[in-house]
Amino acid sequence: MNPFDSDTLRLILIFFVPGFISMRVYDLVIPSPRRDFSKAFLEAISFSCINFALLYWLIVAIHSNDFQTDYPFWYYIFSLLVLFIAPIFWPIFYYKAISLRFLKRRILHPIDKPWDYIFGKKIPFWVIVHLKDGRRIGGLYGPNSFTSSYPAPEQIYLEELWELDARGRFVKRVDRSSGILISASDFQSIELFQFQ
Repeated sequence: MNPFDSDTLRLILIFFVPGFISMRVYDLVIPSPRRDFSKAFLEAISFSCINFALLYWLIVAIHSNDFQTDYPFWYYIFSLLVLFIAPIFWPIFYYKAISLRFLKRRILHPIDKPWDYIFGKKIPFWVIVHLKDGRRIGGLYGPNSFTSSYPAPEQIYLEELWELDARGRFVKRVDRSSGILISASDFQSIELFQFQ
């Protein structure tokens, strides 16, 4: 079989590309171990088959009668939808669906670590980091802060560093600070407080 034959390329486009796109988007949306795509060929084909099963009605519609010759523009648009756009949409839809209260109780959440779950929400927090040497660091986890995602080791960047009093209350922002980067090897726990 010649891999550059038009029929071979068409089969790859139809039965591999949509699944590959879905897998790639899934890995971007949900923190997970780095996927070895050289071993994921059958998985990509499976996701492509699911895509085609869900859109079978549209595929049949655009390939019936003379739709392709009568409406070439719409044929092109619907083909793009089936091959490229829908495969981007399915993993996002899945992630949003499992966040619904009804499904949350019935389906295991695909995010492996609470670290990724909490910080993936992009909610601002007041943070107290308890270091292994007994010190505490206070700061603001805001829109310009960042945390690493699985499988990378946990690290947190707090965009604002704050002084804490003896009781752990936030006193004032540290002057001229551009934030702080803390690695998991340095902290024991992190307290999160609602930002108001």
